Amino acid sequence: MDALLSAGLVLCLIFLFLGMGVWIFVGLLAVSGASLVLIAGMDIGRIGTIAANIVYRYSTTWELAAIPMFIWMGEIIFRTDISDRLFRGLMPFVNWLPGRLLHTNVLGCTMFAAVSGSSAATAATVGKITTTELAKRGYDQSLSLGSLAGAGSFGLLIPPSIVMIVYGILAEVSISRLFAAGVLPGIMVAGLFSVYIVVRALITPDVAPKADTKYKLRQFGSAIVDLLPIICLMVIVLGAIYSGIATPSEAAAVGVFGAVVITIFLRQFSIAMLVHTLLGAVVSSAMICSILIAAAFLSTAMGYLHIPTQVATAIGSMHLSPVMLIVVLTLFYLVLGLFLDGVSIIVMSLPITLPLAMQAGIDPVWFGIFLIVTVELGQITPPVGFNLFILQSLTGQSVGRVAVYALPFFILMLVAIALLVVFPEIALWLPGFLYD
Repeated sequence: MDALLSAGLVLCLIFLFLGMGVWIFVGLLAVSGASLVLIAGMDIGRIGTIAANIVYRYSTTWELAAIPMFIWMGEIIFRTDISDRLFRGLMPFVNWLPGRLLHTNVLGCTMFAAVSGSSAATAATVGKITTTELAKRGYDQSLSLGSLAGAGSFGLLIPPSIVMIVYGILAEVSISRLFAAGVLPGIMVAGLFSVYIVVRALITPDVAPKADTKYKLRQFGSAIVDLLPIICLMVIVLGAIYSGIATPSEAAAVGVFGAVVITIFLRQFSIAMLVHTLLGAVVSSAMICSILIAAAFLSTAMGYLHIPTQVATAIGSMHLSPVMLIVVLTLFYLVLGLFLDGVSIIVMSLPITLPLAMQAGIDPVWFGIFLIVTVELGQITPPVGFNLFILQSLTGQSVGRVAVYALPFFILMLVAIALLVVFPEIALWLPGFLYD
């Protein structure tokens, strides 16, 4: 059967199973097996052997150990008062900016993303304090919720990022280089968000109440003390990785130990808390790893059907420039982001899109950052925008209304993609400086 027709049939099967509400990893396994039987004519015994080899290979991949560790660290932090301390600590430093405490959403998410690795955890942890506090102080709700929805996605881009680990494993790219590549783009997107808040506050001063507090030097000192727990975790985890002392997996384990020590120091440690966080980490990790294995099986099935090669050849025959290819892929990922979560998008599409990028001469590290920013867009687009659901649960606002609030920040992330295309060194300079 023609590979392009096979691709169409596989795609139809994927949407059929996902549309039925089947668990994603079950749907991917079913599509893979059905494709190999119906299209490739492969017998069940051989399919079982292929599946067993994939499970063994991924279960012994050392880099995957970082995923449960980073999730566990985020769970521990989520069950402490670090988010309250983060809000209090940032208040004096943003009070002088137009928009004032609205910037705590952006800066708080930036700092928390640097220790959590998860978009959902970032939005939920920062949001559980800022949504209430900003509303109580009279800040504009649309700008408050919109900035939080957008900034919550920083958990995907700012290292240590679980999605980066997934991409690095599948694309066989150094995870340390990916982490380094995400730093400057993450700072850039956070800067774009803060600049937008400043401009909005200057044009419409009513979005933020007038400053009624002047902070003294002693209060700045107290603020730094409040920020110390999260700063220490950032230094421990990222410092260990970038200095070369530890791999991302080892740094994740050190981060968990550091998080436990901090909870003990803050007198918030208990055996019950440790058990609850461990169970939460096990559930999330099992989900992600199951999807990874199922997606690897799907990738292998598509390889047997020659789909990636033929699709890459077909698009290559269009002679698209690298910029036009990025435009096409951006639209493609925007559509996928309407229906799927970030991990699923990456593991399902990478066997096709990465060869296209490599064929066009695009650096795989840069492509990883581009892909993650486009996946971030899916976090704030209905109907399956996870950050929108989180804010709905925190505030009672409808998903559609929160999506409208997040629209300016969606546009700013598109601007960030354009800047990455025009200035690729934004993503490539730091990994080159650290590792070349």
